[in-house]
Amino acid sequence: MQTPAHCLDCPTRRRSVAAVWVALALVLLLAMVPARALDLLRLDAQRSEHGVQLSFETRFDLPPSVEDALQRGVALHFLAEAVLMRSRWYWRDKELARTTRTWRIAYQPLTFSYKVSQGGLSQSYRSLGEALRALQRFNQWRIADPVPAEDGRHYIEFTYRLDTEQLPRPLQIGIGSQPEWTLRVARTLALPD
Repeated sequence: MQTPAHCLDCPTRRRSVAAVWVALALVLLLAMVPARALDLLRLDAQRSEHGVQLSFETRFDLPPSVEDALQRGVALHFLAEAVLMRSRWYWRDKELARTTRTWRIAYQPLTFSYKVSQGGLSQSYRSLGEALRALQRFNQWRIADPVPAEDGRHYIEFTYRLDTEQLPRPLQIGIGSQPEWTLRVARTLALPD
């Protein structure tokens, strides 16, 4: 059956074609925007006689491809970085201290458990949820020596992320365009007087 030439230009056909284009544009737009997979629930800093201390708590679930890599024996590293800065009106702000802390999580297939390591200490957990909770928070992390309040206005630049630079090299190349591997959150926090 042939359609007459005047039906190709009718208003209902134009509306349906426009609706298809709008739906396609929305799907492409949603595919380009990565889902927010990592939330920073709490970030606190305080001064004490022992130095500047930072406490934080994050919440996230591993995306399916990241969890699959963990189940297949790829160890994941999470990195927290804190930079203490002093504001200066006459020049760029001055960096006073920079410190990092790294957690490593690995699946142990023989014991069906997850091992979380930090520094020289490690702990085994029966489920992935328990293991993730162990590396999602840290209290009273000493990030700098004591800083006098009269020394100016200070702030902390904080970053918590999945460190993809510590993945095996072939995997680093393969995940370059996959947004689910970019688990990252960054905040700036004023240091209270």
